[in-house]
Amino acid sequence: MIKKAFLTNSSGILLSRVAGLVRDLCTAKILGAGVYSDIFFAAFKLPNLFRRVFGEGAFTQSFLPNFIRSRKKGMFALITLLIFAFVILLLSLFVVFFSGVVTKLLAWGFDEETIELAKPIVVINFWYLELVFIVTFLSSLLQYKNCFWVNAYNTALLNIAMIATLLLAHDKQSMQVVYMLSYGVVCGGILQILLHFYPLYRLRFFKLLWVGVIELWQWCKTKNPDSKLKAKITQIKSELKTFFKQFFPAMLGSSTAQLVTFTDTLLASFLAAGSISSLYYANRIFQFPLAIFAIAISTALFPLVAKAIKNNEQTKALQALKKSFWFLCIILCVCVVGGVMLSEEIISLLYEWGNFTKENTIIVAGVFSAYMIGLVPFGLSRIFSLWLYSHQMQGKAAKISAISLLCGIGFSLILMHPFGAMGLAFSGSLSGFVLFVLTIRIFGFKQFLAIIANTKAWLLLVAILSVEVLILWFLKPYVSDLVNAIHLFVRNIV
Repeated sequence: MIKKAFLTNSSGILLSRVAGLVRDLCTAKILGAGVYSDIFFAAFKLPNLFRRVFGEGAFTQSFLPNFIRSRKKGMFALITLLIFAFVILLLSLFVVFFSGVVTKLLAWGFDEETIELAKPIVVINFWYLELVFIVTFLSSLLQYKNCFWVNAYNTALLNIAMIATLLLAHDKQSMQVVYMLSYGVVCGGILQILLHFYPLYRLRFFKLLWVGVIELWQWCKTKNPDSKLKAKITQIKSELKTFFKQFFPAMLGSSTAQLVTFTDTLLASFLAAGSISSLYYANRIFQFPLAIFAIAISTALFPLVAKAIKNNEQTKALQALKKSFWFLCIILCVCVVGGVMLSEEIISLLYEWGNFTKENTIIVAGVFSAYMIGLVPFGLSRIFSLWLYSHQMQGKAAKISAISLLCGIGFSLILMHPFGAMGLAFSGSLSGFVLFVLTIRIFGFKQFLAIIANTKAWLLLVAILSVEVLILWFLKPYVSDLVNAIHLFVRNIV
């Protein structure tokens, strides 16, 4: 089951990330790395942050266990949906009426003219937040029935919608492109929701939600409920209270990397024009291996670990963590070495088209290398955090996340001026190491030492990395020549 779920998640995430890279390539070609791209990325940052926080586990890690335990699943699910949808709607209306304040908070370093340009873009993009919550809620229901493919593949629809919008807007003025791209985000969110309808119907979730509607209606219209209905109401209130008590710490605990990136965007607005874009382009590639391997395997691993711990099968849970740790450690280390050694070639091949210049490539490559240093600690932290969530330690996970985030902000304030965007990226990586150490401290150093006490695995890791370094060192000049040849070939065709 875990292998099948991992392959489903990783293949879906791979498709989504490839589509995302194509989207970013189109964005870089059409908008480059300047003030207009900064406006869009700053506006898209907050809804994109919530998409990652919701979609990559925070909501599901709290909702699914409580949904499983609920005796009135339809009513529990419906009330949860209504509460979140209503609160997010109020937030969206707040952004509409106070767009200037929100835009200033998102990009404090923007001048007044840029703030005015960005205000309507922030409003349009923020409506995606409502859509992405509905997507995450529906995906969580499907995961209850072990239906993972919709959650894995739905994000690709967002990227496809944005790519289509960019292709339609390629000959427009830069600000028109930003507007059209923002509306493309909203269209992508609608497509993501629609993708869930058939599997929800097939697995009879619409019937479940309709039962919830009937029960909620009976609850609301009954003025003097009998003892049986009072017991149901008390039960639902207790379940909702438990869920929200776990959700908010889980939300903070599982979103450190995203929150670090968000604060980096805010701080980057004080740096040279294009700094926000440089962080965005580099972080997009950094998120590629993090999502395909770390997020995919943690999503597949969570139900197994949670059930094993619930059944007091600690050995089984630790064995699953050990296998996942070594697989993830080796594959992420390989990605780090390859990413750092070929950073300029990767950035040049993906982004150096149109308005994206060679100078942009050098800057983004440095930022990308700084991000990659934190790939291993951020990735490994995800699987050990599952142990905390399974033991209902969401509060401790939140404290760990808050400490690492504060450390990251401190590092950023120190390094941003001497090193610019690269200093912000490196600060994020340092906060990843803080997160990993603190997570292991709660997990238990004795249990962690038992997991890493594997001589064969260490020898295999060293051998793989040694061979990789030698191969890449030998091939690097040829890879550079190949990238230059591809650029020359494309320019000649165009």
